[in-house]
Amino acid sequence: MIAGGAMKNSNFHDGLGRHDGVKNALKVCGMIAVFLLLGSCTALVDWHFKGKLDASSGNITLAGLKDTVTVSRDAYGIPFVEAKNMEDMAMAVGYVHASDRLSQMIGFKLISEGRLAEMAGPAVLSLDVYMRTMNLKGAAEALYKNINPENRRLLERYSEGVNAYLSSHKDNLPPGIALAGYKPEAWTPLDTVKVFALVNLGLSFNLPEEIAALNIAQAVGAEKTAWLLPIYPDEPIPFDEAAKLKGIDLNRAAAGVAGIEGLQPLLSAVGLNGTAASNNWAISGNKTKNGASILCNDMHLPLSMPSMWNMIHVRCGNYDVAGMSLAGAPIIVAGYNGHIAWGMTMVMADNQDLFLEQLKTVNGKLHYLYKEEWLPVTERKEVFNAKGKSPVTLTFQDTVHGPLLNDALKKDPIHLVQPKSIDLPYGVALSRTTPTADDDSLNAFFQLSFARSVDEAIPIMKRIRAIPLNMVFADKDNIAWQVIGNYPIRAKGRGLMPSPGWTGQYDWTGLLKTEVLPNVKNPPAGFIGTANHRTVPKDYPYILSSSWYWPERAERIIQMASATDKHTIQTNMDMQLDTYSLFVPKLKEVILKGALAGEIQKEIGSWKDAKKAAQARLALSILQDFDGDMKAGSKGAALMGAFFDVVTKNIFLDELGPTDSRAWKSFILVNNESYSATSDHLLVRGDESPFWDNIKTPEKETKAQIIARSLADAAAFMEKKSGNDPGKWSWGALHTYTWETDTSQLAAHLDFIERTAMDRLWRYFNRGPYPAPGDIFTLNVSMYMMGRDFNTWLIPSMRMVVDFSQEEPMLAVNSSGQSDNPSSSHYDDGIQAWRDGKYFSFPFRDAAIKAQYKDVLQLNPKR
Repeated sequence: MIAGGAMKNSNFHDGLGRHDGVKNALKVCGMIAVFLLLGSCTALVDWHFKGKLDASSGNITLAGLKDTVTVSRDAYGIPFVEAKNMEDMAMAVGYVHASDRLSQMIGFKLISEGRLAEMAGPAVLSLDVYMRTMNLKGAAEALYKNINPENRRLLERYSEGVNAYLSSHKDNLPPGIALAGYKPEAWTPLDTVKVFALVNLGLSFNLPEEIAALNIAQAVGAEKTAWLLPIYPDEPIPFDEAAKLKGIDLNRAAAGVAGIEGLQPLLSAVGLNGTAASNNWAISGNKTKNGASILCNDMHLPLSMPSMWNMIHVRCGNYDVAGMSLAGAPIIVAGYNGHIAWGMTMVMADNQDLFLEQLKTVNGKLHYLYKEEWLPVTERKEVFNAKGKSPVTLTFQDTVHGPLLNDALKKDPIHLVQPKSIDLPYGVALSRTTPTADDDSLNAFFQLSFARSVDEAIPIMKRIRAIPLNMVFADKDNIAWQVIGNYPIRAKGRGLMPSPGWTGQYDWTGLLKTEVLPNVKNPPAGFIGTANHRTVPKDYPYILSSSWYWPERAERIIQMASATDKHTIQTNMDMQLDTYSLFVPKLKEVILKGALAGEIQKEIGSWKDAKKAAQARLALSILQDFDGDMKAGSKGAALMGAFFDVVTKNIFLDELGPTDSRAWKSFILVNNESYSATSDHLLVRGDESPFWDNIKTPEKETKAQIIARSLADAAAFMEKKSGNDPGKWSWGALHTYTWETDTSQLAAHLDFIERTAMDRLWRYFNRGPYPAPGDIFTLNVSMYMMGRDFNTWLIPSMRMVVDFSQEEPMLAVNSSGQSDNPSSSHYDDGIQAWRDGKYFSFPFRDAAIKAQYKDVLQLNPKR
């Protein structure tokens, strides 16, 4: 999410009058412009904002508090908040969140409301239109209706804490806001619920996946597209899904989503393209050295600065809980309360479906065909106020299936244009799960932190329906897993590819009952683990997803959890930091043994190009000796990564290319964000797949020929990148981590002056690059876009281990610092600890708390 603002032009103007600090902002921007010329911009900005950092000790008067609250911080700025009543606790957490992550919170708020352009300018208008189309405000209002009075009061008090900080810092805002010249509005309880709705939207992948399917089908046809959307290694290619598109003009259908597809860079930059994963597991006491349960969680999110999570420990009477909070909400998302611990992963739920609609105009009004009847769309109007631009009003239209996306979203992701012509042959409507009338999710999330046992937590978990997750939880003597969320029941089809909306055959008929969602308590194996894999049998009667992740991470959890009955906190930290890829031995089995291995050797032996043959044999030799550990310094890991990249191109690029085509970009998206066609072709599919043949040659190539060519190409790639001595090859030289703010990631869409400014400020806001171990198959995940580049885009955004046998059970680490202010020492001090595999203790004993949290800020009520 937005964490660092870009500078804006000197012709700044806002018709709403929200930017009272324009003159001050212009002075800052003018100073920066001068220092840009002098090459000292970063030092100036750092100096300017370092002098305005909040004190971490002392006394502050906070009007509205009933009693004194202490906020103690440790050496990494992680707060321990202690209050005498829950309302004061909520208010103090609001103040602390604003102090640590105000830029991030304002980014969350503006994105959820579709108003980011009011701060960031017209470059992000297309994102705003998309967000208004999603109507998160409506979802948030539905959730808010069911929040009980006690929890509403906590949200009100939390908002008062945020606003107290805003009021006292209106002339001392953090860089991400001040450099944009933006004046934040007051925080409201509904804003907190919007943040929750925003995170839920960010966990949904099906819309970009189905748009990608249309773009791919436009290039190769629906039936061949099915080969590129495999569901799981033991499941058939989804030809039945592709059959839905038979007889539909795919070129016209894909044209209808061109604007949405163009949004992907913006959605990716703010973490909203359904890119999240995660590991969690729990090991029962009969498999641990000390006889008590151990729970682990590492949530995988796009690599960003700062991390999504804000670590905190809060105490108020019997409410004593530590863990990962989301700035903007007074809730511990994953954590430990002295009795139970809980963590989560994505189910990879398919809770969005795209419907193609037949449209026509009747008496000047847009209509759509549904069950042989032409029905009028419903309409609502929205006004957009981009910074420096005149207000624009757009009309949003809905069918029975949901909002029409193509009439609301523009083709160009940078400049706002009018909705597409109503003569477009197909509309594109989105069905997605929204809160039900009785949704009790937020009350349940509040209550979860009070649970004293697994048995108490189970019914609470089942009440959380607004967000689809694998919840793994434990107490000292028990472990459990519960799938939560809303999952649609379809009259026909499985929702993997877009459906014709006019027949009604593929409509949703309801939601799965909580009672049928998978769950287990204390399984015979003695452990539970989820890693976004297919957690249900192939013959499970309900469709939770068709977009599972690769199975290798889950298989590695099983392998390592089964390896000993004497698990400790150290063995579980070792699991989280593990970089062994189970895909490597599987690939070696295919290309080094058996019939295919012989065909590969025969193909290499037939080449007249001696250098090419030598490169292929070198690659085979390195892979033969490779132990499968994707360490940053490994030459085998480097060769493996290069092979995966080039084989992806060699199998698919001839039909989906060139690399800048919509079809190829769409393929890269689906191939890297769920179980991929590349791994499916390498390990499962033989010559029956049409993609082994290179259509640009007169011959018909085989699987063995393409793999042989890819081995040679991988070695050639490494020689070009790292030299002819394989001993000097290393995975970390190719594969890197770079922590970037969302604004930096959006810089390519800004104007020249803004891009130049962000370039000069790059080192101020961002960190890296650093060598990265791991890949898509390792527990210590570091995903990159195979077929595009080696830049890490998805990481464990946090790590948590809770060993109930320990005097202080909880250890955790965040992937960035505690603060979103680049001038703070706590902006990036967590990065090195995270990279080094270190963990921080979250003590619950009074003496340990006093020893660790040495900086004490006292919040006093106004007398």
